[in-house]
Amino acid sequence: EERERKHEVENLRKELELYPSVPGLQMNFVGGADLFGYVGIEAVLDQMRMKTMKAGFEFNIMVVGQSGLGKSTLVNTLFKSKISRKSCTPNYEEKICKTVKLHAVSHVIEEKGVKMKLTVVDTPGFGDQINNENCWEPIVKYINEQYEKFLREELNVNRKRRIPDSRVHCCIYFLPATGHRLRPIDVEFMKRLGKMVSIVPVIAKADTLTVEERQEFKEQIRKDLDANGICVYPQEEFDEDPDERLLNHRIRESIPFAVVGTDQEHQVNGNKVLGRKTKWGIIEVENVAHCEFANLRDLLIRSHLQDLKDVTHNILYENYRVRRLNESNITFSELELSSWPTENGTDKSQL
Repeated sequence: EERERKHEVENLRKELELYPSVPGLQMNFVGGADLFGYVGIEAVLDQMRMKTMKAGFEFNIMVVGQSGLGKSTLVNTLFKSKISRKSCTPNYEEKICKTVKLHAVSHVIEEKGVKMKLTVVDTPGFGDQINNENCWEPIVKYINEQYEKFLREELNVNRKRRIPDSRVHCCIYFLPATGHRLRPIDVEFMKRLGKMVSIVPVIAKADTLTVEERQEFKEQIRKDLDANGICVYPQEEFDEDPDERLLNHRIRESIPFAVVGTDQEHQVNGNKVLGRKTKWGIIEVENVAHCEFANLRDLLIRSHLQDLKDVTHNILYENYRVRRLNESNITFSELELSSWPTENGTDKSQL
């Protein structure tokens, strides 16, 4: 806490150093210990925390990949919950079935007094059909629709005090453990999604690869991503702080995460662990020596959840908002009367 407080004070000092250049404005930076002791400014952090705990927050994840890669199972493992087709209903434990169309499922999770409304958007499987032409269009359309909903709410004269947020904060992109390189369909998919949503690529069912095969596959994927100009989260250009830059650099060196998902518990040395039982032994999902599930969980929940929301709102949504408001000198009345946007962000009524 002391380190965080010093870090905040240093940031404030840097901000205040900008003000003397403003004519007629004089500001002096005075540390709390320089006068008569403790004032209590830091209490605002507790106020913010209590307010957030009461109101709760929203987090929306999209899972994308071909059928049979364990998308739903991994999400269940990440949040240690039964994510169902319906909103959280008592005693309802049906898991997400095999996806045949785009489907959003909401589930309220509470931990130590903090409530989170988790929405998982499950997408149609692709890559295993004969014709995969433009199979990304429903997904791109859905992401744009959520941006459009938020934009319309913002532009209402009497808008809600708290706008419901259905925008996709993160897209977990599942890659099959082929051990070779990115498939053309994966390249096309991520090229289109990378500018609209934060993508975190993962190698699904990584236990089918040896350690050496897994490492070679990861290196090849990073080369393919770089060669095709595909942006994945966390993007280097969004790093603002030296400490943040160092952490994100380590994350980028680990992407894509080689993961294994399961909701089965097993006994290992007298302890209950989540794992998959094979004839060679038990693959412990949360053991970093077995797979990188824990690294993915830490990124999505423990270290970067708020940053994913900030990047979505301040950068990705902002780009969409500016583009929409600049299209054909769009007016408020047009926004109210127009139909949903198509996959490229243009309005159907203008086509």
